[in-house]
Amino acid sequence: MRTQAKAFGHPIHPALVVFPLGLLATAVGLDVVNAFSANPVLGQVAFWNIGMGIVAGLVAAAFGLRDWLAIPPATRAKRVGLLHGLGNVVVVALFTTVWLLRREVPFHVAPTPALVLELVAGGLSVVTGWLGGELVDRLGVGVDEGANVNAPSSLRTTSAR
Repeated sequence: MRTQAKAFGHPIHPALVVFPLGLLATAVGLDVVNAFSANPVLGQVAFWNIGMGIVAGLVAAAFGLRDWLAIPPATRAKRVGLLHGLGNVVVVALFTTVWLLRREVPFHVAPTPALVLELVAGGLSVVTGWLGGELVDRLGVGVDEGANVNAPSSLRTTSAR
């Protein structure tokens, strides 16, 4: 099943998800280290990573929703895509809560409830990321129907056939 939103012959959603995943995972790591070191720079960088990760997650979600709407109904891919998408909405909501809890003092060590929410959201993002991989690798969502090891460049043709 081909993806709906493409740029230069490649699906947009998978290209964008690396940003929220990277930013939010880095924020979790920085906050864990900060909990032991109390370095205000780490807390501030984590805070801004969370903010940028939320924005990047919302942008990626828009393209993911467009792709999900194109999946045929009553298929396993539609169900897995729904779990993937809803799970990521929860991840972004949890990180938004963390960001709001910290906005008054972004450079301090994250309060314990915020850090716990970050760890839960980080763990959930691993599960939703796996579901996204299941959609592409196992169910072929977003993969050109003619994909093969000798397919022509996406910059030269609209299809791998």
